[in-house]
Amino acid sequence: MEIKQNVSEWKQMIIPALKSKAEELEMMGYSQATPDDVWSCMVKKVWKGDPEKLLHEIVQDILHLASSTYLSYLTMSSYQNDNLIASIAALTGEKEK
Repeated sequence: MEIKQNVSEWKQMIIPALKSKAEELEMMGYSQATPDDVWSCMVKKVWKGDPEKLLHEIVQDILHLASSTYLSYLTMSSYQNDNLIASIAALTGEKEK
């Protein structure tokens, strides 16, 4: 019998797949790629939350993560961080650096 669980419940079991994908992305020029970044990208861009999946489906999703999807995730994260910094600066009255 195959077990279906939320992706967050499988996280500890799929760390090797996350590490492998991070290493692959590093070789492709994404020098800051980490397993945690890959996980965040999967949750936000691919799974869009915490859906129920089988273990092999999760591993397949991770190993098939396209570099273009990862780049899109990095770009959106960068914009969100910039907006956060601008918002904090506006609230505190400080100029952005």
